[in-house]
Amino acid sequence: MKKSLIALAFGTLALGMSEFVMMGILPDIARSLGVTIPRAGHLISAYALGVCFGAPLTVLVARTRPLKQILMVLTALIAVGNLCASLAPGYWALLAMRFVSGLPHGAFFGVGSIVAERVADAGKRTEAVSIMIVGMTVANLFGVPLGTYISNALTWRATFGIVAVWGVVALLLVRLWVPRMEPLPDTGLKGQFRFLRSLAPWLVLASVMLGNGGIFCWYSYVSPLMVHTSGFTADDLTLIIMLAGFGMFAGNIVGGHFSDRFTPERVVLFTLAVAVLSLLGVFFGAHLRYLSVALMVICTGCLFCVSLPQQLLILENSHGGEMLGAALVQVAFNLGNALGAYCGGLPVAHGLGYEYTALPGAGFVLLGLLASVIYNRKYPRHAVR
Repeated sequence: MKKSLIALAFGTLALGMSEFVMMGILPDIARSLGVTIPRAGHLISAYALGVCFGAPLTVLVARTRPLKQILMVLTALIAVGNLCASLAPGYWALLAMRFVSGLPHGAFFGVGSIVAERVADAGKRTEAVSIMIVGMTVANLFGVPLGTYISNALTWRATFGIVAVWGVVALLLVRLWVPRMEPLPDTGLKGQFRFLRSLAPWLVLASVMLGNGGIFCWYSYVSPLMVHTSGFTADDLTLIIMLAGFGMFAGNIVGGHFSDRFTPERVVLFTLAVAVLSLLGVFFGAHLRYLSVALMVICTGCLFCVSLPQQLLILENSHGGEMLGAALVQVAFNLGNALGAYCGGLPVAHGLGYEYTALPGAGFVLLGLLASVIYNRKYPRHAVR
């Protein structure tokens, strides 16, 4: 395995911890800062909005800069944002630092996908991108449960501090292992956005936003759901979050394997259909402890099973603006996260049980599935090889 791909995976691992650790430590932060859990859920939305601003901003400012230089700045921002989050004196300061922490996320995936493709061996483009993404799934398998444990044992501030340290490690590895690469051909500012004149990328992005946002309606509140609805204790959360991470890890592997064997479109369609059924299962079966855990693993597996095929689909449909296209997938992903965290919190804020977070989620995923169906029918050349 090439060292440059390992460096990229370390970067996505830091991003994965920064983004997903909130699901495990949300109750601790709410209790520490004296806010409700739905209001603490806005910290998830703040990170997601940072992604939405940071990705296009990086393309506008740095599209003519060397790719390695861009990656180094982004990894430095990961470290700084999470360090400041660990030192935030109150809710509003933490909200602002979560926004800052999200700024490098989409841009790192956008630039990293291009770097991974450039360093990949012939015929191993999918494998190279999947190695980069696997860092995020490893974060959910080990890093997020560790962060949840540390938050419960010590303080949530220590968790953000660890993410900051990992950001520094990622910066050093990018500096040492990623080769210098020339900037992408400058197609001009208009050229970067030209691919958006077609309906195809919009359908892919809609599928990403609605599909992932629907899962986040429920997953944003998975910790209180497991405690208050499924009957687990707070001490069980570390293992539960680790199982959720295992679902993501397995989903990434399955998505990459079947995208090569079949097509990315078919993988997306099947996975989103499974996600709809699983979320409906959560609504009706969350009070059954082990069924709730099993459905959680399936849902988190779906979350990452579609990540790689969707990333490949947007690269296929963003010629001349690949950096922006790859970054916009993360924008759509995190815009969906923000929408999901907000909409998932509405039933809880109105006094309903945490299982009700899965209902709007199933509706969103169904709309994402519809966008994928339209894409498949309108652009069948991608579905036949």
